[in-house]
Amino acid sequence: MPSSHATVRTEKAQRYLAQLCKHFAHKVPVDRDQSSAHVRFDPGDCRMEADATSLRIHCEADQEQKLQIVQYIVEDHVVRFGWREKLAVEWISGDA
Repeated sequence: MPSSHATVRTEKAQRYLAQLCKHFAHKVPVDRDQSSAHVRFDPGDCRMEADATSLRIHCEADQEQKLQIVQYIVEDHVVRFGWREKLAVEWISGDA
């Protein structure tokens, strides 16, 4: 199954995790606790973990094209929500 991961360095990772989950939950199922989340988009899944220094993201889908859609959705929102910090997401293929 195609997958990718990224680590976004930020001291506000838990805040972004909460903001992303709240936003995504308006349209897709989200399971969340204090430091992690599982978001089920139609094209594939995204798991996120937050700690004091970073937001770790892992995405997977049953096809490469669908994985790219999930990556686009997540990256677009991370960059938008983190514009003050100029956050960027650099995807790495495969599992972390």
